[in-house]
Amino acid sequence: MNREAWLAKASDKLCKQFIFEDLDVHVSVGWPSRGGLSTKKRVIGQCWKPETSKDGKSHIFISPMLEDAEMVLATLLHELIHAWDRCESGHKGSFIELAKKSGLERPWTATTPGEELSLKLKAMIEELGPYPHVRLEPTMVEKKVQTTRQLKVVCPSTECGCVVRMTRTWIDKGLPTC
Repeated sequence: MNREAWLAKASDKLCKQFIFEDLDVHVSVGWPSRGGLSTKKRVIGQCWKPETSKDGKSHIFISPMLEDAEMVLATLLHELIHAWDRCESGHKGSFIELAKKSGLERPWTATTPGEELSLKLKAMIEELGPYPHVRLEPTMVEKKVQTTRQLKVVCPSTECGCVVRMTRTWIDKGLPTC
């Protein structure tokens, strides 16, 4: 079973157990539109409104940086609550009501399973089997150091010796004179 099939089965089980209705959603692994690589407040899941898709279904993306099955299920549950709410309430109102009933804890913008929910998710993992995914760690990719675009310009006068840095564009327009 691949990870999308695992997520689809997990989605069905979570809906039956916590949302009490079937939601017609697409679930996949993918980078959130923003904040997925943030080092301070990393976004680990995202639900897109049904209106954003031609098929009229909500689309849920789970970050490829998640590999712990329990955290994946908790994140998926959080995003399914958004889908159930059609992304209308954000992290307020009816979202909070269902999140509390499901066993998620505050802060509502995070995914924090309570003790009881954690036990239920572990039991669900027993049924589903291990999450068939390996973590992607893009921060491990070596970042290229940007070389300066400034060029060193030295005054030819022996008395001055002034040193400045300029871009090629300005140099092409003419060098400064003392």
